[in-house]
Formats: sequence, C-alpha cells, structure tokens
Amino acid sequence: MISGTTTQNTRQDAAVETDYDVMIIGGALSGAATALQIVRERPDLRVVVIERSEKFGRRVGEATVETSGWFLGRHLGLTHYLNEHHIAKQGLRFWFANERVNSIADAAEVGPKYLARLPSYQVDRSTLDQEVLDRAVAAGARLLRPAMVSDIRLEEGGIQRLTVKHDGATHELSARWLVDASGFASMIARQEGWHEPLEAHPTAAAWARWRGIKDWDGRELAGKFPCWFKAQFGTRGTATNHIIGDGWWSWWIPLKGGDVSMGIVFDQRLVTFPPAEGGIPGRIKAFLADHPVAREMMEHAEPVNSDAHWRKNLAYRSTRMAGDGFVMVGDAAGFIDPFYSPGMDWISFSSAMAAKLVLDNFMGQDAVAAAAKHDVTLRLSFNRWFDALYRDKYHYMGEFDLMSLAFRLDLSLYYLGVVDDVFDRGAEALQSPPFSDVNAAFPAWLMKTYNQRFAAIAARRRRDGCLGRCNDHRRTLIPGFLLGRKEIRKVPPLLWAWLKLELREGWKSWGKSAADYP
Repeated sequence: MISGTTTQNTRQDAAVETDYDVMIIGGALSGAATALQIVRERPDLRVVVIERSEKFGRRVGEATVETSGWFLGRHLGLTHYLNEHHIAKQGLRFWFANERVNSIADAAEVGPKYLARLPSYQVDRSTLDQEVLDRAVAAGARLLRPAMVSDIRLEEGGIQRLTVKHDGATHELSARWLVDASGFASMIARQEGWHEPLEAHPTAAAWARWRGIKDWDGRELAGKFPCWFKAQFGTRGTATNHIIGDGWWSWWIPLKGGDVSMGIVFDQRLVTFPPAEGGIPGRIKAFLADHPVAREMMEHAEPVNSDAHWRKNLAYRSTRMAGDGFVMVGDAAGFIDPFYSPGMDWISFSSAMAAKLVLDNFMGQDAVAAAAKHDVTLRLSFNRWFDALYRDKYHYMGEFDLMSLAFRLDLSLYYLGVVDDVFDRGAEALQSPPFSDVNAAFPAWLMKTYNQRFAAIAARRRRDGCLGRCNDHRRTLIPGFLLGRKEIRKVPPLLWAWLKLELREGWKSWGKSAADYP
C-alpha cells in the first residue's frame, strides 16, 4: 500500500485497520485547508491528500471578503504571506452605463470612499492554493500528486475506500473518513446522485488573465478626467471593480505582478454571449466593447496566452453534504455565484466544520448525530444564502439605483450577521455558517424579500423600455463599516429608502415577480 505500515484505528464500537485515518480528494484551497486544520490539532492522525493536477490552475474569481480574509489570515495563519505575495483589497466598486455615458467620467459609480478597515485580499488562487497545501504537508499530511481517484466506496459508520492511480500503479486505499474537496467535479455527489444543477440560477462565465489594463489610479485617467479622479480618497485599482450591464457583470481583479484577472458572468435567460469566433478572450473583449468604462480600460489590453476559461451552468448543489464517515467541502458541496465572492466564505465555513466533525469523532464523539447536524446546517445555509442574495438578482444588477440600495443593505447585514460574529467569537463562529442559526430566519426573509422586489421592479422597467435611466452622472461613495451592534443604525435609513421606492414606483409590480415580466 502507498501508506506503508497499516496501523490500528480505534472507533467506539470496534477496532479496525485502515491505511489512513482521513483521505482528502483534492489539494486546492478547500482540501488543503481542511487537512491543515486537522493535522495542526492532531498531528498523530494519518491524513493523505490526493491531488489530480501537477500544477494548480485558475478559479472563477480570485478575491476574499472580510470573513474569508479572517479565515486565511488569522485562522490559518497566512497574514504575513498574504501581505507579501498578494494585494490588499479595497472593497467592491461598481460601474454602470446608459446611452448618456460616453466616458468613464459619465458612468454611475458605487464603491468605498476611503480605504478598507478590515483585511481582505486579491489573491492568485494558483499560488495561494499551493501555499496552503505546502503548509498542510509540512504539518504532517501526506500528498499523492498527480493522482487519479476512482471507484469510491462509501460505508456509513464504517470504512471508506477508493482506488487511486499514482506513479503508474493502482492502489486500494481505506480510511475512517473521506473528505471530498474535488471542486466542480463533485465526485461523491455525482457518483451518489446527489448532484443537482441550480436551474433557478442559470448563469455562465468566461474569464481570462490580461496584461495592459489601464491603471484606475494612474496619471493617464487622472489627466483625462480630473474631477472623476478626485471624487474619492482611497484607491480604485485595488478594489474588485465590477463593470455591469443588464443581466451581466464583469470582475476586474488586480494580481501581484501586474496581471488582471477579468471575467464575465451572465444570466443565460437575459444575455446571449458573442459567438465562438476569436476564442474566449476575443469574445470577452467583443462583449465588453459596448460599455464605455470597459472600452476605456481595455484599450491596450492583451490576454495572457493559454489562460482563458469558459463554464456554462455555474450554479449547483449537493442534496447531501455529510454522513458518518464522509463530508464534502467547498465547491464539492455546492457553488452559487462568484458575485460578492461567497465561494471563499463557503470554503471557510465548510472546511472548518468538516475539520471539527472529523476531529470530534477521533476524540470519541458519536459521528452519526454530528454528521446529520452538519448536513442539515450546511444545506440550510446554502439554500437560504441563494434565496436571500442571488435568486433573480441579475434582473436588477445593471440598475444603479436598485443595486446601490441593495449593495448597502447586503453589506450592512453581512457585517452585522456574519463579519461581526467571526471577529467576536473567532473560530467558534465558523461552526455557524450564514443563515443557519435559529435567529437568522428573519434576516434571511428580509434579504430575500427586498431582493425579489428589486428584481420585479427591474423586470417591469425592462418590459417598459426604461432600464438604466439612473445609470449616468451619479455616485454613491460609502464611508465604510465598523464592527459592533451600533452599526445597526445604518439599516433603518436604507429600509426607509426601500419604502420610498415602493411608494414611488414599486407598487406597480406588487404581487408580481420577475418571472411575470417575460
């Protein structure tokens, strides 16, 4: 066997022999982070990470938000590494346009006015994933790479087995616990019939890495648009910039070394992507050519060769995420949308919960009830997360007034309900993913309600031919957020703005949903 000497692994009911205590399929961030958390607490456990690739590739989006920034920096201990090898992120920024926008200075803008108070990062996932994997191996995990996994055999309450092809030979491996961190491949969910496309959210994405993107804070744009340049006091270029249109958005993420990760995500019900001529970069550039901000920024841009990707039907979930002896983490359990970078938070919560589930079992706790609770908690979090933030959001994403209000509400409630809890309770808070707590029902309902109302308002505007009427010569610059319950005072004025919107215009679509306006 690859593992060498087989040792004895004690369970509550019997003594059994396995090759490993924990097998992890996938060595990218979710798998490597899970391995690191396990071996850091229990270096005596035999943990093996089985990674298919020789070298890590790119992911859909390459940014953290405040919670995943805390997870990577404080929980995994990567703060020094992140500051040295990646870029400190300065929030989210959005750019809108209509027929009255002729230049970047005319476009409506939403974003921070000052620098960020809490750490988050623009990360090159290929190098970040490798760093976390290296730390897991240094802490005691074993790595098989490149290695192909097949024939997974689950046994609840028993021994998990799989077949691995590595170094030209095929091996049968066994362990008490199997962690699926296989990402989009979702090996366990697809094998067991638990994989479910999220048909209510039919998004697709195309992305590439670029050189020659203009500097948002450079002298060229400052000279051409001096009033635009002086309007805010932080930096635009190190934010995650979002250039947005009806039914689509694009991310612009600066990476260490000068490249820019840039991609487009769109709702296939609302947007038709350009035909295949010109390859993925050519299609991206052709699509963005109609947006004045993108056209300005990409004037001299060139794609990095062999670094372009396309994925259809991004959103999916597993109808089961854990059992007694197996657990799924990160994208293997589900993926909603890259907007707001929730995937990194999902990795943070799901890998921390998986590590605790495994560690508790090896400390003698019963895994049956714990795995059942884990499964219910994560599925509830995922489903509420989708309904609260993403269902039909692409209907109003391109509307400055609606998106400006939604973004401030979303961000306020994220700080109050998630970020504050993580910074206050630390690692303990990672066991309570967003919307899973008993007290989260009302915030989830509130967010779902205003999200659906804004979608219906935008859909009615689309039907009436008046989309984008507020998308020019406007600017919402947000001073920033602090931690603490006093920040709840920012919510009532935003709810009042929502009420005024309903009385001014929203009443025309009361009782309707976005689907009622084809």
